[in-house]
Amino acid sequence: MNIYYKETSNEVSIFKHAFKQNLPIIIKGPTGCGKSRFIEKMSQTINIPLIQVACNEETSAVDLQGRYLIKSGDTIWQDGPATTAVKNGYILYLDEISEAREDVIVIIHPLADHRREMYIDKTNQIIKAPSNFMLIASYNPGYQNKIKDLKPSTKQRFVTLQFQYPNEKIEQEILCCETGVDKENAQKLAKYAQKLRNLKDLELLETVSTRLLVNAAKLIVSGLNIKTACNVGIIQALTDDTEIHTSLNDLLTLIF
Repeated sequence: MNIYYKETSNEVSIFKHAFKQNLPIIIKGPTGCGKSRFIEKMSQTINIPLIQVACNEETSAVDLQGRYLIKSGDTIWQDGPATTAVKNGYILYLDEISEAREDVIVIIHPLADHRREMYIDKTNQIIKAPSNFMLIASYNPGYQNKIKDLKPSTKQRFVTLQFQYPNEKIEQEILCCETGVDKENAQKLAKYAQKLRNLKDLELLETVSTRLLVNAAKLIVSGLNIKTACNVGIIQALTDDTEIHTSLNDLLTLIF
């Protein structure tokens, strides 16, 4: 299946040049702005398998490299996702890398610089990455603090792509192509999103993402009432505060 992705700047060209030069990429941007979809599309474009790891505070180097397991009374080694990607020359995508434990950063440093290698201490192996291996990471700067932020020594190993939410016109096109929603409702959804993103006094932890708009559009296409689709697809995901719900619904009524 062909993955749909709408380029918003020159990220496709940058990706191809970075891949050609064996340079890793880190993508920073808000949630639901297309980071993962972009990587999936690039994997399909250059025809290299993608291994994606959703990092969290429990993600460790062992989770990525692998571990010994007991099977039928024997001890066997099982490769983790990073080891599999390096050995086979796949794309390794570490989503929300800043959430992972510090030992994860330690093992990716030599993968992200001129060495392009990974040392597995449990097996005493150094694995050299083939030319078609690519390391990609992402994080959301809006969630970072001084404790969880990536160190300069990590950031400066990567080519950096800055993602933002698309402008209103591009977002309309994305909604139409991704969901099949009619042009009028796509236009109104994109307009609603732009209005919400410009609101500064509601103190939302995160604003409306393109992903949420796609969810609402799919519900509309399936025949759900437009306001209900927007309420359950967008508003309820943004806040649990009933007063803010009311404000967001009032704005929705003005547009729809």
